[in-house]
Amino acid sequence: MMIVAIRRLIPACCLAMLVAAPLTATAEEGYGTISGQIVATGSIPEADILVKKDDPKIKDPAVCAAEAHIDNSLLIDESSKGIANVVIYLRSVDDVHPKYEEIPAAEKEVVFDQKNCVFMPHILSVRTGQTVVVKSDDPVPHNTHTHPFKNKEENFTIRPNNREGVKVDYDESEFLPVKVNCDLHPHMTAYWVVLDHPYFAVTDKDGKFEIKDLPEGEYDFIVWHERVGYIDRKVPDVQDMLDVEVFSDESEDLGKIEVPADIFKK
Repeated sequence: MMIVAIRRLIPACCLAMLVAAPLTATAEEGYGTISGQIVATGSIPEADILVKKDDPKIKDPAVCAAEAHIDNSLLIDESSKGIANVVIYLRSVDDVHPKYEEIPAAEKEVVFDQKNCVFMPHILSVRTGQTVVVKSDDPVPHNTHTHPFKNKEENFTIRPNNREGVKVDYDESEFLPVKVNCDLHPHMTAYWVVLDHPYFAVTDKDGKFEIKDLPEGEYDFIVWHERVGYIDRKVPDVQDMLDVEVFSDESEDLGKIEVPADIFKK
């Protein structure tokens, strides 16, 4: 596995992407930050419509088909070409920044909601030690069915307009994002990223991400998307860009990390 020492050795294929990357200092010695943007190249596919408005074949159409729903399994911004909902993470770490050793009381719970028969957020970030509170803002019942690899499988009903929520705790880190679906409304799917450390990110609508306060050292980041799985294993340039060495007291912008749009075709 090739490890890229940022600012020391850069693959020639990626050099042009990094020439303009800004360099700024972080607040604390011994830790650094990386950021970047995952963008699609080539012919960008049109967004699929998952549920058509007023579709009578959908269960509970007055709620679930009150409006059209785009397929959240692939969201590419038309302007920036950024790919949303890409997960960048480390499978495990030896050390974390001291401020992340304990989860603050205000962050002990994270909310997983549903509205108009859509899970919100589509990708939920969870650290072991946090509790997922599953809520619903819909006037119809839903079902939350999780498919973990190491933790206990959950399968329970959420009553209509349940704002108190049902609590789910995960004790072990998962090596892949965990699929979540509603058995009552099969078009409803989402993923939970469950890790025992804070060094992961989910790209925003423009494909941008940032991971802060990494202890200095060499890292091999995993790049995952629900349509294709491990992007870093399928696109060599992505693997090169996300095999990095983090330097103390520095913040590195990796620039645009390009992914061929063709790999997302169903």
